[in-house]
Amino acid sequence: MADKEVLTEDRGAVRWIRLNRPEAMNAITGTMLGELNDALKAADDDPQVRVVVLTGAGRAFCAGLDLKQAAAGQGIGGAGLATAGARHLSTREICTVTLQRMDKPVIAAINGAAAGYGLDLALGCDMRLMSDRAVLMPGFAKMGVVPESGGTWYLPRLLGWAKACEISMLGDTLNAEQSVGYGLANRAVAAAELESTVSAWAEKIAGNAPLAIQEMKRLFRHGLTQDFESHSHHVLMSVLNLFRSNDFREGVASFAEKRPPKFTGR
Repeated sequence: MADKEVLTEDRGAVRWIRLNRPEAMNAITGTMLGELNDALKAADDDPQVRVVVLTGAGRAFCAGLDLKQAAAGQGIGGAGLATAGARHLSTREICTVTLQRMDKPVIAAINGAAAGYGLDLALGCDMRLMSDRAVLMPGFAKMGVVPESGGTWYLPRLLGWAKACEISMLGDTLNAEQSVGYGLANRAVAAAELESTVSAWAEKIAGNAPLAIQEMKRLFRHGLTQDFESHSHHVLMSVLNLFRSNDFREGVASFAEKRPPKFTGR
């Protein structure tokens, strides 16, 4: 397990996916991209998994591009860019695309610095909880690149045009309080409380009706590109399908009987 660059752990219906290059602040490699892509797809396909948590080992979430490798002409960003992790650089296999396509909710537990690709990974999650020691580092312009793995898509939608330009073009590091203030993070908590807070959120979501949770996420995603009338028809079809589910019947019954529901995802 120690040599794997991405680790997974199931805690009930919650799957934790952990980037595992702590000595390099979880800087990305072609191997890491492949393992992460596979882990995300496996979690989305596993009926026992209801929520995914993405985090980093050690003191960082993900430092982005491995600059030492790049400076040496190696790895992603080095001379081997055209061939490094080739199958993971195709549109079908880019793990940030996989992340955006997932129907299972994903929480980013930002335990430390999220920079470059790591920031884009965090933005691709549905919710972001930050340690008060963590920072977001949108320093793309200072490195001569752009947010290449989702940031140019997410930032205008999360912040609006002007704030997206401010964040990306100034390139200033944002602490946890600033990140919450901008709307880039849901909450900042003490570092010692991050894992327990994320677990509480994940377990609460996992206890809700999984079919409804996944359909909410799909509808949010479709709603980004649909007009209101088309989206309303789409929502109606989804509701009619959910009315036929065992989970809906269980939700109604548990409410009437004043007891916690036991959803099965059917």
